[in-house]
Amino acid sequence: MQKTTLLILLSIILTSCGVRTTRNLLTSGNYDQAIENAISNLRSNKDKKGKQDYVYLLEEAFAKAKSRDLNSINLMKKEGNVANLERIYNTYLALDNRQQAITPILPLKILKLGRNAIFPFDNYNTELIESKNALTTYLYISSKNLMNSKNKMDYRKAYDDFDYINQLSPNYKDVLRLREEAQFKGTDFVLVYTRNETNMIIPARLQNELLDFNTYGLNDKWTVYHSKKTIGTNYDYEMAINFRDIQISPEQIKEREFIKERQIKDGQRKLLDAKGKVVIDDKGKEVWVDNIVKATVRIFEVRQFKSSAIAAKVDFYDTRNKQLLQSFPISSQYIFENIYSNYKGDRRAADDNYLTYFNNRVVPFPDSQQMIYDTGEDLKQKIKAIITQNRFN
Repeated sequence: MQKTTLLILLSIILTSCGVRTTRNLLTSGNYDQAIENAISNLRSNKDKKGKQDYVYLLEEAFAKAKSRDLNSINLMKKEGNVANLERIYNTYLALDNRQQAITPILPLKILKLGRNAIFPFDNYNTELIESKNALTTYLYISSKNLMNSKNKMDYRKAYDDFDYINQLSPNYKDVLRLREEAQFKGTDFVLVYTRNETNMIIPARLQNELLDFNTYGLNDKWTVYHSKKTIGTNYDYEMAINFRDIQISPEQIKEREFIKERQIKDGQRKLLDAKGKVVIDDKGKEVWVDNIVKATVRIFEVRQFKSSAIAAKVDFYDTRNKQLLQSFPISSQYIFENIYSNYKGDRRAADDNYLTYFNNRVVPFPDSQQMIYDTGEDLKQKIKAIITQNRFN
């Protein structure tokens, strides 16, 4: 009984808070949010007495929202400003969407007055079509005018407008062709190439991968990178990857011999007392403990080592005035290392993380070309980071 009473009180409190919130939205002029709140609360048990406040609030909010929007449309039409065409269309959409949202929960009863709540709906189909057509025509003309510009930002604006026109009126005139043209004219094209300022041969595979910008994932709607000049493309920027220095160490083999000692567990033994007798527990059983012994091992270790390092610089140029825009020095290092060991004695004396070296064997050293290539893999990630942080648009 107490639980039921508590649930009823909680329901009353929540409803009261919801009504208060909706009323505050209404009085502050946020009619659509008030309508949304009321509809949400009326989707279930709409005819309950406790939901009556929401019905009153929905009726009032709808009337005020409709009056506000129609007055706004009349004012914009009287102004005759083409810049208002999108607002007019969107306001008609709001009027129609509001009715569509309320329709599923109708009818709504007003119990005290013995009538249904009044929502004077109108058919806005004609107004929607006329305002959409007017907006489409205006955007088409203004966007075509932008296509005569020499400014990429204008082409990008035209692209967005053509895209919006296609959403309003799919396949309208030649909008799809114009949208494609606007994207091409609004795109920054970047030519990327490498320069070898070292005395070493850069592996062709590394150069190809550094210039394969499809693997970088950096092309976007307004920036395209080319590693080869394309006929008919005017490049806005150039990006030069300059190899400044390449260092490759000699192949090194270092040997060392050392001894390790360690206290280890080697099975168990009977616990003896000071007199050398076996200790017996309170249950009469012999006591066993870990048998700790000192293990010793002599290790013969061989370490193979070779390293490479590349110093480079990434330069960005504006092709229109041949000016250097930015320059970023970068470097990368790759280390080849292989350690293998043999031993005499008890291998358990070695550190646990060292044991894997006993299973290793000698391996061939990578050649210099492979070392440069492996170093370049890290270099590629650094180049990607530089481009990501320094976009052209």
